[in-house]
Amino acid sequence: MSVITIERKVLEKNDEVARQNRTAFAQRNIFTINLVSSPGAGKTSLVEKTLETLKGRVNIAVVEGDVQTDLDAQRVAKYSVPVVQIVTNGACHLEAKLVQDALVNLNLTNINLLIIENVGNLVCPANYDLGEHAKVVVASTTEGDDKPLKYPAMFRNASALIINKTDLLPYLPCSIDALKLNALSINPSLEIFETSCTTGKGIEPWCRWLEKRSVKETGAR
Repeated sequence: MSVITIERKVLEKNDEVARQNRTAFAQRNIFTINLVSSPGAGKTSLVEKTLETLKGRVNIAVVEGDVQTDLDAQRVAKYSVPVVQIVTNGACHLEAKLVQDALVNLNLTNINLLIIENVGNLVCPANYDLGEHAKVVVASTTEGDDKPLKYPAMFRNASALIINKTDLLPYLPCSIDALKLNALSINPSLEIFETSCTTGKGIEPWCRWLEKRSVKETGAR
């Protein structure tokens, strides 16, 4: 019982800071997504492709979360966008306060879209609101088609699913149809995109969704 009580208090404090973050994003008209996946699903590559595709169309800033290094932030910085790295020193997820502290070091002037790349994990991030408008879960074909059934909370809380690394399908025992069916059985409202960061397939529809949601949620033009 004490463990449940402690967890509830931690989440209540996190949710309060998340509300503060959400208010700050609303005041600046910044559409914010929380990008989540297992390790190795291709989140950072997807961020890179997104930055490349939306250059000149949407002003983007990025918060990178990692257990140990700033390698992802170094990759993103090559695209000349505001970026800050959060190193959790072993923690398996980002919390709202970490994001709030990171925003102090991020230039959000004229930013329309903030991408928060969470630590690679499909368990803890499902329970932690960062103040984002939408959670976006990335599932790669290399992980198989049963991921939604194994981690239902994450898929239930997500607004969109990106099925990544589709160029590898000919070499893998993964069914796109089964993956979609499993995901939609958990969350029928999911927007689903099929992407390959190697070939560029599906990146444009994903980016158009980001543009559309940005206008819808913030009114930014």
